[in-house]
Amino acid sequence: MKKFIMSALLIGATAAAQAQSIPVYLDESKPIEQRIDDALSRMTLEEKIAVIHAQSKFSSPGVKRLGFPDLWTDDGPHGVRPDVLWDEWEQAGQTNDSCVAFPALTCLAATWNPQLARMYGENLAEEALYRNKSVMLGPGVNIYRTPLGGRNFEYMGEDPWLASRMVVPYVQGLQSKGVAACVKHYALNNDEEYRHQVNVIVSDRALHEIYLPAFKAAVQEGGAWSIMGAYNLYQNQHNCHNATMLNKILKKDWGFDGVVISDWGGCHDTEEAINNGLDLEFGSWTNGLSEGTSNAYDNYYLAVPYKKLIQEGKYTTKELDEKVRRVLRLFYRTTMNRHKPYGFLCSESHYQTALKIAQEGIVLLKNDKINELKNEPLLPLNLQKMKRILVVGENAIKMMTVGGGSSSLKAQKEILPLDGIKARFADAEVDFVRGYVGDTVQSYNGVTVGRSLYETRTQAELTAEAVEKAKQADAVIFIGGLNKSDYQDCEGHDRKSYDLPYAQNEVIEAILKVNPRLVYVNISGNAAALPWINKVPAVVQAWFIGSEAGEAIASVLAGDVNPSGKLPFTWYASLGQCGAHATGSYPGNWREDYKIIDEEYKEGIYVGYRYTDANKLKPLFAFGHGLSYTTFKLGKVTTNTQHLTPSTKLTFTVPVTNTGKVAGSETVQLYIAAKQSKVDRPVKELKAFQKVYLQPGETRNVTLTIGADAVSYYDETANSWCAEPGTYEALIGTASDKLPTKYTFKLK
Repeated sequence: MKKFIMSALLIGATAAAQAQSIPVYLDESKPIEQRIDDALSRMTLEEKIAVIHAQSKFSSPGVKRLGFPDLWTDDGPHGVRPDVLWDEWEQAGQTNDSCVAFPALTCLAATWNPQLARMYGENLAEEALYRNKSVMLGPGVNIYRTPLGGRNFEYMGEDPWLASRMVVPYVQGLQSKGVAACVKHYALNNDEEYRHQVNVIVSDRALHEIYLPAFKAAVQEGGAWSIMGAYNLYQNQHNCHNATMLNKILKKDWGFDGVVISDWGGCHDTEEAINNGLDLEFGSWTNGLSEGTSNAYDNYYLAVPYKKLIQEGKYTTKELDEKVRRVLRLFYRTTMNRHKPYGFLCSESHYQTALKIAQEGIVLLKNDKINELKNEPLLPLNLQKMKRILVVGENAIKMMTVGGGSSSLKAQKEILPLDGIKARFADAEVDFVRGYVGDTVQSYNGVTVGRSLYETRTQAELTAEAVEKAKQADAVIFIGGLNKSDYQDCEGHDRKSYDLPYAQNEVIEAILKVNPRLVYVNISGNAAALPWINKVPAVVQAWFIGSEAGEAIASVLAGDVNPSGKLPFTWYASLGQCGAHATGSYPGNWREDYKIIDEEYKEGIYVGYRYTDANKLKPLFAFGHGLSYTTFKLGKVTTNTQHLTPSTKLTFTVPVTNTGKVAGSETVQLYIAAKQSKVDRPVKELKAFQKVYLQPGETRNVTLTIGADAVSYYDETANSWCAEPGTYEALIGTASDKLPTKYTFKLK
């Protein structure tokens, strides 16, 4: 018995001793901040310098001596990018780095469904975990200022409220799995052309009302663990080390406790990087896409040059310790989090999520009734009448997951539009003609594009073939739009024209002369001029929607899915309706030394529908527009009060009825109009929305709640938000140009 007691005491004593011997920084029972303090106290100067800059194209070192693993990042707003070599941009040639390609973020925004944004983030995180990626470089929330923006497809549209409501659940979903979101590109990165040289001149009001809200929401509501600085300049400082953007607004005003990561090649100055808020430097002396100086890591601005300044006594370790503290906090949230779930690669549920987002994001822009179908709309296609279907257009056979810059993917599969249509309309005779030749590149960054795009025929021959076959078709589906080539929807350059590229307009006009039953499906992340719009009965905006593209498009055309997407931007009839172009602001002016472009945002807060409203312009399709195969009716609005105060909420209740014959979803949108103000105010601004799914004949109440922030503007004199007491009007409807319900209330 004595031996047993002694053994028990020894075991207990040993366990206690072991517990006491665990260093604080490894003790999961201790608060993270305490663990950070302990780890920081143990690190050498060399180790501190090492963790604030990259060691390879996509990784930065941990602290091996203390057991902190390396930190791996990857591009991926829409999927996890394939691995490249350690110090080169070439593909690593791995066989386990394929992915599910999720729809581009313009499509996600077009769902107007925050629940899908949460699913998107969770699914992407699972793919990242399988690949051992701790930081995903996304989502992007730069504002759609001009439809020529080459990277608009990666962002969430023109409206700060919509982008804010969609980015928060995306970030939360991603980080719920232990993978950090790196929200980008902070901020004012609205051009791709000369993006390293553009110095943005913008009013404080436009900055805070239009360009910053989505970032602020990602930080304060989403709890983002990292932010990526932008390439461009603001107040003559690059945004990767910008005192106002990073130190004042992001860290001081918003209370951001995460890591500021430079965009690849976005750091330009050691002392600015030390003092102005950059925490982790990546990709210096590279374009972030394809080229860069090899083995340059010790020479990064925050590497040996920084260490020398400390050793020479110009700096203490005060600034360095603050950067390292933030990096350690990121480590504990990601690489040191032992409770992360397992990852999954290309799982069935990921494909289902990608398909769901694609289907909900597709926007039915136009669906007119036509005489030849006994005054019925062309869509959904009636298979009893449509026995011969002709598909026209290069985009029907072109992979869109490949190309476009850093968001290019190695998708495990991509169902092309033609293949999806053939599979769904198997009982019909489906023929295909190319119609036009666009981009014939066969690979991008080591990923091939699938079927050959080589073509020897002239445009005249291609047009003639399309016309001849269109004569025999019951319906023509033209799959056109943009692609991921340079000067289209692609990183590094902006579009050169608002027109559709190649010979698309010519072919469409020729087909319409022999067959008016044409459905135009636009594949893009941007709007474009559609000069034949009055002749085409049906128009569908199908975005870049990833792995399930073909199935999603076909399901909408066939009516298996009732489209419910809404435009996240204004579709201008011409560039003259866009404030950035109408004011002559874009693309700015070179300085005399041709080193910097000054671009003044002369349109101020009047971006997108705010500009067309103020100037009484009728766009081709309004912000928030999107049709359905059914019809809806909004009933009389009721509220919980007629007054709003700075500390209360005002809730609007709207009954919505599906008055058609098929189930479908409608998005109820609420805009606020100030009836009087001491400053210029937009005609209206989106401040709430809610999507509702209804069976035929079903009625449900939709509730929309606002606070005083919904009626506030940014006061440049006080440098703060101001909610003016007075009279306001709530405008409620289903698009920014379809707001039949009005309700007047007061802010006291």
